[in-house]
Amino acid sequence: MNRFVVFLVSAVFVNTVCGQIKKEPFKPLDVFQLEWVSDPQISPNGTQIIYRRNGFDIMKDKAKGNLWITNTDGTSHRKLTSREVNESQACWSPNGDRIAFASSTEEGSELYMFWVNSGQIAKLSQLEKSPASLTWSPDGKQLAFTMFVSEKAPVVIKMPAKPKGAIWAKSARITDRLKHEADGKGYMEPGFTHIFTIPADGGTPRQITSGNYNHSGNFSFSLNGQTIYFSANRSDNWEYEFRNSEVYKVDISTKNINALTTQNGPDYSPKVSPDGKTVAFLSYKDKVQTFQTTQLNIMNSDGSKRRIISSNLDRSVSNISWDNSGKGLYFTYDDKGNSKVAHITIPGEITKLADNLGGTTIGRPYASGTYSVSKNGDIAFTQSTPNHPADLAVIQNKKSIKRITNLNEDVLNFCELGQTEEVWYKSSFDDREIQGWIVKPPFYDASKKYPLLVENHGGPILNYGDRFTAEIQLYAAEGYVVFYPNPRGSTSYGEEFANLLYNNYPGEDYNDVMDGVDYLVEKGIVDNNKLFVTGGSAGGIMTAWIIGKNNRFKAAVVAKPVMNWISKTLVADNYFGYANSRYPGQPWENFETYWKFSPISLVGNIETPTMVMVGMNDLRTPPSEAKQLYHALKLRKIETVLVEIPDASHGIASKPSNLISKVGHTLAWFDKFNE
Repeated sequence: MNRFVVFLVSAVFVNTVCGQIKKEPFKPLDVFQLEWVSDPQISPNGTQIIYRRNGFDIMKDKAKGNLWITNTDGTSHRKLTSREVNESQACWSPNGDRIAFASSTEEGSELYMFWVNSGQIAKLSQLEKSPASLTWSPDGKQLAFTMFVSEKAPVVIKMPAKPKGAIWAKSARITDRLKHEADGKGYMEPGFTHIFTIPADGGTPRQITSGNYNHSGNFSFSLNGQTIYFSANRSDNWEYEFRNSEVYKVDISTKNINALTTQNGPDYSPKVSPDGKTVAFLSYKDKVQTFQTTQLNIMNSDGSKRRIISSNLDRSVSNISWDNSGKGLYFTYDDKGNSKVAHITIPGEITKLADNLGGTTIGRPYASGTYSVSKNGDIAFTQSTPNHPADLAVIQNKKSIKRITNLNEDVLNFCELGQTEEVWYKSSFDDREIQGWIVKPPFYDASKKYPLLVENHGGPILNYGDRFTAEIQLYAAEGYVVFYPNPRGSTSYGEEFANLLYNNYPGEDYNDVMDGVDYLVEKGIVDNNKLFVTGGSAGGIMTAWIIGKNNRFKAAVVAKPVMNWISKTLVADNYFGYANSRYPGQPWENFETYWKFSPISLVGNIETPTMVMVGMNDLRTPPSEAKQLYHALKLRKIETVLVEIPDASHGIASKPSNLISKVGHTLAWFDKFNE
């Protein structure tokens, strides 16, 4: 053995035995080394799991991922193919002998097949666009997927021919659509998403749906494989009925489409039962309010006898799949900032099976994660705690949970992470119990008082939880106690709690955040003279609202905010969705209310030194919103700076370098005032 290798092995052994492995706080470059599991798919017989292994490419500054496979006991853990390309959407054939998946390169995305016994791979398709929602037919003879089909844009003029060699301006971009751009994508190419089928042995894709409607999302085959159940909005007025969808079925041979539901509201994600007689789906009746609980419905396969079976659960249901007996379904839900996997019987009896689902949102601790179930009821799911992103975990024979991967042990075993603690406190407004979390600095000393950094979550109809978060760990590593609350309006506490912001946002969620600050000060955990506040999107709104309401914070970072609901509503990519669900009427019909809840209305009160941050390509909270705050503060001679992140959309931190930049700018601003 090489003497240098012997020396290193000996040194590691001595340091381990003596307990001298030196741990350091989580560092910015550690972000590039993180890996996480997503989309675990357990084989029908429950013996193997295939999943997407994700990470970051430090040279290309973007996320990457390919497929890995392991036995359910954690043995024989290996990469599925030898190809170094992005792979996703793995799904087992009904009898488990093949795995279909999508693979993408710079030339496009295609469908591939992997034969389990031989390890052979074949390309099945030659597609014009990227496939999604890949699904097997029950007999394993065909695959179905959705794909975008381009349409011509409306033509207004015909330009004259230009002289040979002339360089003219680019052609005008023309649209007549209600939704014509999307944050993170930009201008939306005209066209619609349709369902296709393709032979499992490869061949020519066949378009099954038609018409100027979108047919996206999860769908399900009938037992005989001749019918596909899907969701769409095929109303003539579909653009303006943007929350509505129905469950349909289409005959694959004739392409005849029939609607099975008619309720006003989203009916979606249909799943056919094992005996083919029942269809489960998700839905809520649209009452036009800020938040509505998604419920689990079942109906006969012809659309008759529709009924709700999850009415006893005041939480939104998602990710449904039938058990093999057809007597119940598996699903996920969020409860008090923690995501669960559960089972429900047809009569409505619910059994929680697993906590800590999540870990696929690396930056901040939002809800995420998925699971799958074998025919015998074994479950594979993405498991996360505050100490690690998503790893692969299994439940076999209805016994205890076993984590079978540890993708980040090579990084996090040598990091001293800030410890996450749950806190509960009472609202000063109405005595409600409010939940939040604090992350203490690494090597925390209880005899000291630390500066407090408040991190407000986005949405606001979302939730933070006890999940891994790279951004908050980086804040804590710099010596801050980080507080992230779930004030009223957050999900996972029931419909009534989330809907308290209906026609009242920002409202008493401000009190909930400040009550949490007071709680931590009273407990002696943080220094009342060293308070800092930040947040992005809805968290940016709350941060701007806070500094407009009080001057307690030494500095603030307002990221990608809405400052003016009137201008935001008519400029953002989702401009059409605010009237009546956020505030009554359109801005020109209810100017006073839109203005009253706009943080810019409080800008005359702000004395807090404020950094304003926004992605230059943000279409959700456009840069003009951030500039309104920055320009107002400059005119008032309040200490301020504007940070514009090039090529970044609303998800500023979608590139790992931008995540590091966002945190770095925030810390640099706070450190300037942390004396």
